[in-house]
Amino acid sequence: MLLGLLAKFALNARDSGAIALLTDRQGLDLASKSLGNFPILSVENPRGISGYLADWFHNSPSRALFLAGITGTNGKTTTSHLLKQIWEFAGMNAGLIGTIGIEIAQEKFGASHTTPEADQLHNILSIMKNAKIRAAAIEVSSHALSLNRVDGAYFSAAAFTNLTQDHLDFHGSMENYYQAKKKLFDSTRSQASFVNVDDSYGMRLAAEVSLPPITISQRNSKANWYYQGIDSTSKGYRVEVRGIEGTLISGELNLIGDHNLDNALMAMALAFESGVDPLVIGNSLTTLKAAPGRLERIDCGQDFLALVDYAHTPDAVEKVLATLRKNTNSKLIAILGCGGNRDKSKRPLMGKALASGSDIAIFTSDNPRDEDPEEILKEMLGSLKLTYPSAVISDRQTAIKYGVEKAQAGDTLVILGKGHEVGQEIRGVTLAFSDQEVLRKSIEGEL
Repeated sequence: MLLGLLAKFALNARDSGAIALLTDRQGLDLASKSLGNFPILSVENPRGISGYLADWFHNSPSRALFLAGITGTNGKTTTSHLLKQIWEFAGMNAGLIGTIGIEIAQEKFGASHTTPEADQLHNILSIMKNAKIRAAAIEVSSHALSLNRVDGAYFSAAAFTNLTQDHLDFHGSMENYYQAKKKLFDSTRSQASFVNVDDSYGMRLAAEVSLPPITISQRNSKANWYYQGIDSTSKGYRVEVRGIEGTLISGELNLIGDHNLDNALMAMALAFESGVDPLVIGNSLTTLKAAPGRLERIDCGQDFLALVDYAHTPDAVEKVLATLRKNTNSKLIAILGCGGNRDKSKRPLMGKALASGSDIAIFTSDNPRDEDPEEILKEMLGSLKLTYPSAVISDRQTAIKYGVEKAQAGDTLVILGKGHEVGQEIRGVTLAFSDQEVLRKSIEGEL
């Protein structure tokens, strides 16, 4: 049946206007029987050259704009969104490709992957080029680097945020995960490298990378970019940044969380590299907003703080809860689940981070996919013993409603894991589900 589908696909491609077929040896043997004298090119690994072919076909669009590739476990989405906002504040037409979607200036489109397949990526870059986009930020996932999705693209700057446990179901080990990320930092692929050396893997990368690294750090004055001053404000931070060539950038950053200091610093360094004036960067800081689903506030007039965040790794959960603890004078209530058909080894670590980082820990489902939600919850709990009012509530909507019921004046309630997502995957079916919508309805008493 599969061979029949492949043959049908080849015929449909030819009849739709394709002028040649690129395939491997098995595909050659199959297609030649149905396509006759139609031109067929056979290579050992078609995926391995598709990016370079797409780059050639679209006349190397990545070289026509300042292209920033941002990789790391956490922070890719926020950093890329902050960078695009700085560019736009500076009057530049800018683009973005990532987890939340694709943006070409002010036009927005959905995306099925953090980083598109190679043919799609170069097509998008070509559209950006024709739309007079001057700069674009791309989230470059470890999957994309392992599966050749960014091959053929040339990055003006490659940026590394951090590396913590995630995707081990795909990579098998942290070393393999690191080596996948490292592929972006090669002189044949990128012109400059930016590395956060506050991260242990970042320190290693800075020592190993073939491109002389431009380093960033929150407080290490030996780094090329660092914070000379950080003062907390009611909305975030007042910051002074020192950069290369003695550059000074100062302004008000209205973002919560030390991790957002990392994200903002990387965005500032990349913006400067692209040619944005330091004074413009400083003036833009007060206008910057977090990406959707990244510590996103839900305000319905309630007397407690309600937030939605995408944290879905042990490190991200720990850091988000630690950040909120600093900004909470009363109870911290946190709701979290783990996705099915993904790295199982991080589940007990995430459960431990949830229980230790909050006053009321509510364990629930995320995207169970093909797994039993109850089994996922057991793995999250491990040997943990919860005491009331902490709870295990498999149904996510019920869990959110319970969290709202327990929230009192001055408390902080945060829902973790799904962030911007608007669906829940269960047994092959994606059901409409938005943490933001359910949270709003729960607060307003509509559930």
